[in-house]
Amino acid sequence: MAGAVPASSSLCSRGFPSALPTSHTAAKDVPKFNLRVSRGTLGSRLPSSAMCPPANVGRAPGPPDGGWGWVVVVGAFISIGFAYAFPKGIAIFFKEIQDFFGTSYGEIAWVSSIMLATTYGAGPISSILVNRYGSRPVVIFGGLLCGIGMVSAAFCTSILQLYICVGFITGFGLALNLQPSVIIIGKYFLKRRPIANGLAMAGSPVMLCTLAPLNQFLFDNFGWRGSFLILGAILLNCCVAGALFRPIRAAPASVKPQVTEEGKDALKEEVTEEAMEMSSPTNVPMANKTEEEGGKDCCEKINQYLDFSLFKHRGFLIYLIGNVLMFLGFFAPIVFLAPYAKHIGIDEYSAAFLLSILAIVDMIARPTTGIIANSKWVRPRIQYFFSFSIAFNGTCHLLCPLASGYTGLVVYSIFFGLAFGMVCAMLFETLMDLVGAARFTSAVGLVTIAECCTILLGPPIGGTLIDTFGDYKYMFIKCGAVMVLAGSFLFIMNYYNYRMLAKEEKERKAKEEDPKSVRTENEGRNNWNKETAQDGPELEPLREEQEGLKKEVNGTNEV
Repeated sequence: MAGAVPASSSLCSRGFPSALPTSHTAAKDVPKFNLRVSRGTLGSRLPSSAMCPPANVGRAPGPPDGGWGWVVVVGAFISIGFAYAFPKGIAIFFKEIQDFFGTSYGEIAWVSSIMLATTYGAGPISSILVNRYGSRPVVIFGGLLCGIGMVSAAFCTSILQLYICVGFITGFGLALNLQPSVIIIGKYFLKRRPIANGLAMAGSPVMLCTLAPLNQFLFDNFGWRGSFLILGAILLNCCVAGALFRPIRAAPASVKPQVTEEGKDALKEEVTEEAMEMSSPTNVPMANKTEEEGGKDCCEKINQYLDFSLFKHRGFLIYLIGNVLMFLGFFAPIVFLAPYAKHIGIDEYSAAFLLSILAIVDMIARPTTGIIANSKWVRPRIQYFFSFSIAFNGTCHLLCPLASGYTGLVVYSIFFGLAFGMVCAMLFETLMDLVGAARFTSAVGLVTIAECCTILLGPPIGGTLIDTFGDYKYMFIKCGAVMVLAGSFLFIMNYYNYRMLAKEEKERKAKEEDPKSVRTENEGRNNWNKETAQDGPELEPLREEQEGLKKEVNGTNEV
């Protein structure tokens, strides 16, 4: 029986749409397995019922922007709250721990500094674990580490042991709470993402507002060792928060054939026969090619979890440099605020209340900033708003030495809380605005490990200035100057980035409208096809075999 094979009886109708070459490029990649297919082989060996398309095929759903997402925001509120507020709230115990171990301001500042640096520096590890296992188990495991670290710290007998238990163990547990919480919000929200981020970030001031007086109460009744035991139990609530992070069940995005057991057996026979043929000497070049590709597996696996191509992204590099500089003065003022108040003669509860004032204003500022950042006037240029917030934060620190007495510190705490909340509400939103949701997981990991160096050095440098000059004002001036510089840098460079993006977009549109550029691309494609056709005589039989396969698939082969 002669004639063209109809499309309905071709291999494409039997469930092999992706296995057959449809272009010269695809045909070049197929010879890895040297498959020889004809109408009498797979077509006759596989029954018609062996492979069939699934009944319900759908695309992966987008972010739901609501529903269970608001429950996820509650869990992120708790996790992010502990991750950000705990290193600050623990500063209430510093004065007493310093007297107990007989250490300096610089030495005691390393406790919060190591904890913050570990929280940020372990970002890539956290991102890899989230990509591998999902947010829920990572946050639950982080909560367990936090509890273990604080309980162990209650039995420490030296400042070095506190560095390990509070700084490294608890800090690593907080890292496993911070990044997964931020990442999963990006998966549940798109249009309302700034609002969701603002609400989740509000967990930090709420926790700080609660922890500051609570820590002082615990210290007065149980001492710092007993307080650490209780705080370890409180941190186990992070496990409850992680349990709320239900993953989104995405439907398969592409059509994949369902293979029955009978079809699997037939396919297994075909693969076995082809494997026997591949052992012949004619397949040695292909084996060598496979070994060369195997050498790239390690780099590909690393790049699968951390996208190092982000370092070629102009906007990402601007964000990274500005934030690394900013964190040199970001945390030190809040760590030393309560000790500074005690230093000038303010009682312990009033000093702790300054942190509560800061936290209350911060609590209001974060969701408000999220709403403003989500508006149609601000969101297209959110990077400018972020730069202004950093510069405003630094200005507050520069003016802090002018505050005299408790009233002045209350005013400083109000403005500091406003500026601090503005920065924190947009810290991750601006990064996602630059790199997009698809690359955000890798971007968070790479940014946090770069930031951990300045986070680690910030509070100890401030403590060293206090020890050297015997006055806190130099620490505030240093932090303010650094943050004003960071805000100015981001503002100028983001202006440059926006100009470059507009220029590149204009050139791209002009290129699309120019017929000459289209003709040039077609000529380049034709030249590439000619070059690939000159691969050598050893591949000629293989190309003929592929051409026959292509003709059969297209229904043009004579029988």
